[in-house]
Amino acid sequence: MTNELEGKVALVTGAAQGIGAAVVRALAGAGATVIATDIRDLNQTCLGVARTRGVTCDVSDPASVDRLFHSIAETEGRLDLAVNAAGILSEGRLVDMDVSEFDRLISINLRGSFLIAQGAARMMAGSGSGRIILVASELAYLGRADFSAYCASKAGVVGLTRSLARELAPSITVNSVAPGPVDTPMLGVENMSQDWIEKEFDVPLGRIGRPEEIGGLVRFLCGPDAGFFTGQTLSPNGGAVMI
Repeated sequence: MTNELEGKVALVTGAAQGIGAAVVRALAGAGATVIATDIRDLNQTCLGVARTRGVTCDVSDPASVDRLFHSIAETEGRLDLAVNAAGILSEGRLVDMDVSEFDRLISINLRGSFLIAQGAARMMAGSGSGRIILVASELAYLGRADFSAYCASKAGVVGLTRSLARELAPSITVNSVAPGPVDTPMLGVENMSQDWIEKEFDVPLGRIGRPEEIGGLVRFLCGPDAGFFTGQTLSPNGGAVMI
């Protein structure tokens, strides 16, 4: 892998596992200095990954996010790339869901995306350039029974991406990725048969995605060949949803 991101400073949230951890490895492997954040332990994410340090942050809490960006400003003095992969998944029927659970999903998945994009844009404004990548979901387009709160939060991320791309252009690009089913702890398919996976997710390629495949797409959006992308939501989903 070439060091196409050498000299860049990157922030990755939701970095303790799954897609976030894969993004950390992808960006660090391309030469970036990476600040990996999560509310959970980050030892496994940062273990053995060069140019990476862990910082605790709750993306839904404005004060916690402010502390994060102050820390980056003090230690790195700049920010070139920001990837918000922090998110949660919750299942529940509309008639049974408590409004507090709906608020929890919105606060982490959508407000977290807003707060990270806001803090990143403020830092990037000083240098006149930057890349912001948010993580949505194919369910933002498809919808899914018993996942209304999650789908609504991710649809909001798609709308936020399009709006911020127009607002922050031309110096800062804003894009999102909307993965289909990916083999992460959030999806929880480690004990499921291949037949069940194929039936449940109906993916033409016959498998679910790997976190490293999403990390590679994010690396592309952060790299020199993606300079003409903004306001886009790219959906690596094995053909499950044609957007």
